[in-house]
Amino acid sequence: MHAYRSHTCAELRKEHVGQTARISGWIHRKRDHGGLLFIDLRDHYGLTQVVLEPESPHFATLERLRVESVITVTGEVIARSAETVNANLPTGEVEVRLADLAIQSEAEELPLPVFGEPDWSEEVRLKHRYIDLRRESLHKRIVLRSKIIDSIRRRMVDEQFVEYQTPILTASSPEGARDFLVPSRVHPGKFYALPQAPQQFKQLIMVSGFDRYFQIAPCFRDEDARADRAPGEFYQLDMEMSFATQQDVFDVIEPVMKGLFDEFADGRTVPDEPFVQIAYHDAMRWYGSDKPDLRNPIKMSDASDTFRGSGFKVFAGMLERNPKVQVWAIPAKTGGSRAFCDRMNSWAQKEGQPGMGYIFWREAENGLEAAGPIAKNIGEERTEALRTELGLQAGDAVFFAAGDPKEFAGFAGRARDVVGAELDLCEKDTFRFCWIVDFPMYEWDEDNKKVDFSHNPFSMPQIDPDDFLKLDAGTDADTLLGLKAFQYDIVCNGVELSSGAVRNHRPDVMLKAFAFAGYDAETVEEEFGGMLNAFRYGAPPHAGIAPGVDRIVMLLAGVENLREVVMFPKDQQARDLMMNAPAEVEMKQLRELHIRTVVPDAKKG
Repeated sequence: MHAYRSHTCAELRKEHVGQTARISGWIHRKRDHGGLLFIDLRDHYGLTQVVLEPESPHFATLERLRVESVITVTGEVIARSAETVNANLPTGEVEVRLADLAIQSEAEELPLPVFGEPDWSEEVRLKHRYIDLRRESLHKRIVLRSKIIDSIRRRMVDEQFVEYQTPILTASSPEGARDFLVPSRVHPGKFYALPQAPQQFKQLIMVSGFDRYFQIAPCFRDEDARADRAPGEFYQLDMEMSFATQQDVFDVIEPVMKGLFDEFADGRTVPDEPFVQIAYHDAMRWYGSDKPDLRNPIKMSDASDTFRGSGFKVFAGMLERNPKVQVWAIPAKTGGSRAFCDRMNSWAQKEGQPGMGYIFWREAENGLEAAGPIAKNIGEERTEALRTELGLQAGDAVFFAAGDPKEFAGFAGRARDVVGAELDLCEKDTFRFCWIVDFPMYEWDEDNKKVDFSHNPFSMPQIDPDDFLKLDAGTDADTLLGLKAFQYDIVCNGVELSSGAVRNHRPDVMLKAFAFAGYDAETVEEEFGGMLNAFRYGAPPHAGIAPGVDRIVMLLAGVENLREVVMFPKDQQARDLMMNAPAEVEMKQLRELHIRTVVPDAKKG
């Protein structure tokens, strides 16, 4: 018999009754019932109940051992009595009567329990992550992560993609976040950078003639933590394909994502339909966000004409004074009560707004009656036209947000979310995907009074390249701000899973695009010379995307924080509490790297 086990703690069944088995694992729980000692023994695979009588020579030893001690048990597999069968446990029809015991490792008093799902502080959990990972829910999520990544790989290979690895030590590149820098010992004063993403390398792979690339790629960004963004490092499904249009990327990624979510849906629904494509401008207008949760059916609309020249002087005056002002309507089916409208008004005030205007409808003797100060001020005709346009009935309401959409769109989007949640309008147990497309190529940088890139600077503009090259340095800002790019995001349930683009593979177009954003050719050559030079020797049109693995797992696991699906995450300050990193190093190491540290003065800071 094997030194440690003949079976795992999830294998033994009724057909093993009468056999001698050896199992090893952690003492999950101990129970003393009328002299009999019951042990739940746990390993990676599951639980098996072990039983021993008071007369056993090992009784006192097991009674003394703390939970989470590691032991090996040898004994006969016996059937449980009908009244003690545990139907919730795969091994619940049997137990092992202990005959022999080997202690592999004794546990000291635990800093946090493993049994159950206690709500311990993040600091304790991360400092002792190896114990936290033993908890059933977290353990299952980490295994789920592995299965999801395996499924992604299989699906990409089925789509004729080949996995290639790109360098970890590379050059610093301005990609929107701070780099992690690595000093070079053999090149004093010079630094490598950890890749924020394999962006340039995967494009160079296309230039090198490899048609379809993918990688489960580690990425490193020195940025602040959020619930849906891990500090320091994360993984993404990085892919690129040659001779590809935007739609080609969609045609590849949609079946991969849909199949993946179908496989791990666990009772949830993935609609069998193409992912909706929504232009960025429409997403902001309808949902107040470029990552809308389509489980919420509320779609906002422009109600400016309802208030222009009306008796509601607040909105009418704003519209008259400033051509940028709009009034957006947020319909709220079933929200037509004074109490709910007052709650939304209070919520808006907590958000720093003066309040929220509203109208709600109720049954009256002569039919429907519109209630609220706004209805009285704009009059029955305008109110009825608005109700008809929005498809609202008795018991429904509509809320309003007004101002420059650039300034209030986020607030309006949050209001939409609150209304959908409070009124229980949102779909449950469903994954709703969409593509956000047609991002603007440029945006106006108010601080520097200039045009700048709004998204990915390496994207191809949605204009014939030759026509783009005909634009000169005197092209007005409005023309540039009207240009759209072949850029796209994939969003699921309000979570942005990735960004992608059709790449700008022509050096002349790229230099022109950067010039409009204020970057001279010399600067572009210095920063991106490697990729520009490669493009000068024949580059295929190519496109790609990089869905975030951590966020995919988070959605499928049904949790709201990435730390619940990452094996060894950092804390909110990007610290590894378990390994005590980052940490100071010896002066000898700094001398070898020809660097010294300059720590900020706490008093001055």
